[in-house]
Amino acid sequence: MKKLFLVLGFITSILALILAVTPLFKIAFIPAIAALIFGLLTFVVSKDKQQFKKPIQLVFLITIITLALTTYKSVFTESQVGNTEQMEQKEEQLEEESIEELEGLEIDDIDNQ
Repeated sequence: MKKLFLVLGFITSILALILAVTPLFKIAFIPAIAALIFGLLTFVVSKDKQQFKKPIQLVFLITIITLALTTYKSVFTESQVGNTEQMEQKEEQLEEESIEELEGLEIDDIDNQ
């Protein structure tokens, strides 16, 4: 169990670190919290023995760096909205075209069918 929790802790902490440096940084909290849980479980299970102390510390270190980076990016990253005037003009143009197309259709009586 100790090795399983340790491996899962490493995998989730590295996944969280990878997600933290990509544009998907907001979902990096999920594997980071999982890494903390797996690290704590490994620490509790191997409390008696000293053999798993350094890897557990490494999992916690990677996770703390990930959480700090993700929190920093969440606080200081501004979402920028582009020029919406072009999109509004295109939308109006498409609406006018669809109205003209609908006016050009001839609708037969439904009763004749």
